[in-house]
Amino acid sequence: MIMKELTPDTGRAHVVGLTGPPGVGKSTTASSLVRVLRTRGERVGVLLGDRVRMQEHTLDGDVYIRSMATRGHLGGLAAAAPQALRAFDAAGFDTVIMETVGVGQSELEVAETADTVLVLLAPGMGDGIQAAKAGILEIGDIFVVNKSDRDGAQALVRELRTMIALADRDPHDWKPPIVSTVAYEHRGIDDLVLAVDRFRAFQIDAGRAQERRTARARREVESIAFARLRTEFQVNGAAGIDDLAEAVSRGELDPYAAADRVVLGR
Repeated sequence: MIMKELTPDTGRAHVVGLTGPPGVGKSTTASSLVRVLRTRGERVGVLLGDRVRMQEHTLDGDVYIRSMATRGHLGGLAAAAPQALRAFDAAGFDTVIMETVGVGQSELEVAETADTVLVLLAPGMGDGIQAAKAGILEIGDIFVVNKSDRDGAQALVRELRTMIALADRDPHDWKPPIVSTVAYEHRGIDDLVLAVDRFRAFQIDAGRAQERRTARARREVESIAFARLRTEFQVNGAAGIDDLAEAVSRGELDPYAAADRVVLGR
């Protein structure tokens, strides 16, 4: 199996997740991040929904861009994203940038997949209120106010600063910084990369980097196990479920006992 062969060579790539509402410039920011990381000699992998916006790097042999549609999978990421990340890791990429399709209650899976989560917002889009509603204040390791050359950028920074200050956090824990950027002009991207470096160092020093990866591996194992259970049920368990459902509806069997028969085969 391919994953079995790749596993011994994994565990080194740093996964940076980008999330935020549509229109805030996630793909442009990702492209600018690639540019800075390449000047440092890093090999960079990119997982995103629209590779058309990454044409700047398509001829660079040390940048590999893969677009992956979610195909209805909730979480803002493709179901195969963890396996793709493992392949990037085994192939020797130093950093993998992973972009979600948007942000909302169902797109928070990026926090469970990335080592560092960048939450992108932009002025004039009501993003501060949206951030609070979507719960992304809890998942953001670094907040990025992109398109900061627009009116309202400083007000958004102040609003975010207030929200972060009011958040219920351990005083010894990481305090998410706010970085202002204009990604299409590559402004502020160096500062963003430095913020990512600082967060990564903090996680390693605090012993949390491995904890995060272990939690990610656990979720991956659970996801695969549940997928196999669903397949097994569809192949072998569903045949008699209509009879069980009829028995439950007639009051001859309770639903828990019926479920036991499906799962345990008795």
